[in-house]
Amino acid sequence: MNDRVQELYERAVFNGEYDGLAEADRTLDAIEADLLLQRGRIMHCRFLDSRVENPDELPAFERAAELYRTVGNERGEAEAEFWIGCFHQVVRDDNPVAVPFLTAAADLARKTDDQLTLSYALRHLGIAAHVAGEYDDARALLEESTALRRTLGFTAGVAANLVGLIYLAIAQGRTADARALADEASTLAASAGASSIIAQIDAARARI
Repeated sequence: MNDRVQELYERAVFNGEYDGLAEADRTLDAIEADLLLQRGRIMHCRFLDSRVENPDELPAFERAAELYRTVGNERGEAEAEFWIGCFHQVVRDDNPVAVPFLTAAADLARKTDDQLTLSYALRHLGIAAHVAGEYDDARALLEESTALRRTLGFTAGVAANLVGLIYLAIAQGRTADARALADEASTLAASAGASSIIAQIDAARARI
């Protein structure tokens, strides 16, 4: 049990100090939100492996967002909103539903200066724009996400974004750019040991 919750529990039981129970509830809500977010992420990883939707994944992210909102944790809320959007985009293949959640995540991440979550939200907004044929917008979003990831030293994440930029370069007829991006992505993915990204780069390179 959380030490603070334990203390508030004992004060209530032994001292009759019940006014601390509201704080205990808030603390437990924050802990529950973190746990739900992490459980949802693990369920999402299993989906990536099996391509079978877990009916508990979306409710976990939605409940986490609700709890973060309740306790006033906007940084956590941003991450939960991102994962709700990611679920709709990746699991349900439904960009129109995903985009408002991804946009909300980006707005909250900017507000709380959470550059990592912002990089994820921008990446997936870029994917949605690419699917919609909005290539210039997609490129701008992916490039902003990539710049953030470079600043954070998130090498595997940079390589993953470059895959998207390769496909955009192909779609826009920028063959030389596509080759250069593939070369950089391969180097970065190899340095990060990101074997899944290397496979994606090879698939993209075959399309150039």
